Amino acid sequence: MPIVNYFETSSRARRPIFNPSLLKTTTMFLKIKLFLVLLIFASCNTENPTENKIAKAGLDAMEVIKELPQLLDRGTLIQNGNEWERVQNQYGKFRQQIIRNQKPLEAKLNLARLFSQEARVTGEHGYYYPAALKLLNDILKPDLEDKDLKFSVLSAKASVLLSQHEFAKALEIGQEALKMNPYNAQIYGVLVDANVELGHYKKAVEKADKMVSIRPDLRSYSRVSYLREIYGRTEGSMEVMKMAVKAGYPGYEETAWTRLQLGNLYQRYGQMENAKMQYFKILMERPNYPFAMAALAKMEVQNKNYEKAEKLLKEACALIPEVSFYKQLAQLYFETGRKEEGEKMIPQILSMLKKDIESGHNVNLLYAAVYADLKKDYDKAIEYALAEYDRRPENIDVNKMLATLYRQKGETVLAKKYLKKAMITNSKNPALLELRKVLG
Repeated sequence: MPIVNYFETSSRARRPIFNPSLLKTTTMFLKIKLFLVLLIFASCNTENPTENKIAKAGLDAMEVIKELPQLLDRGTLIQNGNEWERVQNQYGKFRQQIIRNQKPLEAKLNLARLFSQEARVTGEHGYYYPAALKLLNDILKPDLEDKDLKFSVLSAKASVLLSQHEFAKALEIGQEALKMNPYNAQIYGVLVDANVELGHYKKAVEKADKMVSIRPDLRSYSRVSYLREIYGRTEGSMEVMKMAVKAGYPGYEETAWTRLQLGNLYQRYGQMENAKMQYFKILMERPNYPFAMAALAKMEVQNKNYEKAEKLLKEACALIPEVSFYKQLAQLYFETGRKEEGEKMIPQILSMLKKDIESGHNVNLLYAAVYADLKKDYDKAIEYALAEYDRRPENIDVNKMLATLYRQKGETVLAKKYLKKAMITNSKNPALLELRKVLG
């Protein structure tokens, strides 16, 4: 969703839209609707059963239209050439299939997948993920007999739940789907992600091995890379992530995201020039990719090029409503002594997190980071971090955060307790190693 500035969201962005290329179809559809309305009116003054039946069909179609989630407009700068036109065409196609009752369940599944993709591109998680779940739950009725369709719907639902950080639910649904089809790479990807987030790293490795044996591609390579980093195999992680990038199509969102992860790996382990090269490459292939802008801004902050960093972050915030960009910008203000500007952003950030929660998204760790980094309220930050620890006590990132927070509070014993759990995979993450060095 485009933003007028980094404080106020644009109402235009939330306006439902139709593709201009579908204008003729839309006009014809409106004429049909008018005809049906006339038939309905006529049915009120006749006892002809055929006309009554046609009128009822018209009412049913109108009800379907009313219930279908709308496609939100994309900001001009993230339309990415013909990609936005294709998205609109797909939306129109699936919508018409549902209205006309032409394999409507498959069309709802495809529409849910389209919404999941739009959530990633536009940052409109709070709208698109609940909309996708609604469509998927509409399909998952007790009388659904098509096993292949049910498998696909379960896989898609588990993926959405992962995006909402409902990892235990995603794992449960993923395991149910796996029983129906143990030869599909996508479902193993779901199980890798869920097990990683829950801290079940050995199980995640097993699932990743199975996934890459079925389909060695961008999705499987990137998961292998992530697990290698978790286990401290940094160079191997970078090599496999390079393979993942090569397996993707230039300009696609998933390829840009994968290249971003490669850049982040380089940046995390001190290879700054390689990192910068990856971020610029993303922006060449997919202009205005906001996550690459934010990553470059982080590098500029490290180099104390604050003016350039601020410009990049404001541009990223204007592209999509990603709360981490806002937090990053607020931190820049605090770091440069612009305390009043930083404090003004905190209510906006907290409001964004509240809306995420209302849409079903778990954001405990983001809350913890905001209270720790921006408000310096370590007690409140620990409260949120412990809430997440209760949900996934074996996850090394959750334990690292708790170790960091307790160290900031000066509670060394508790910090060491959580650090020990965070080090269980022998990760070479520099922040984790620095924490171990400080705590002794």
